[in-house]
Amino acid sequence: MKLWHKHQVVHQVTDAQPSLSEDIGKRERNYFIKMGIRLVCLILAFTVPAPLPVKLLLFAGAIFLPYVAVIGANAPRREASSAPDVAETGQNEIPLHRREIGS
Repeated sequence: MKLWHKHQVVHQVTDAQPSLSEDIGKRERNYFIKMGIRLVCLILAFTVPAPLPVKLLLFAGAIFLPYVAVIGANAPRREASSAPDVAETGQNEIPLHRREIGS
């Protein structure tokens, strides 16, 4: 006798994405760290008597770190790669015209 069981997907809390406020806080911290490093590079480039290649490296950090910081801060949120696809769970998305509460 064969028993056919549907494969049931079990969702875990660890599959959930971080909250939006947590994501924004992480982006802000990363941005401020990069801009702090930029400030240190700029100050060292003007104050430390170093050879020209070192000064050029410090200036390059001061010039290009803002670009890297902004791109990182504006990057789209990463989707959870381990989250099951809607098609896998057998659930369908609620139609747009039926998304209101109480319908």
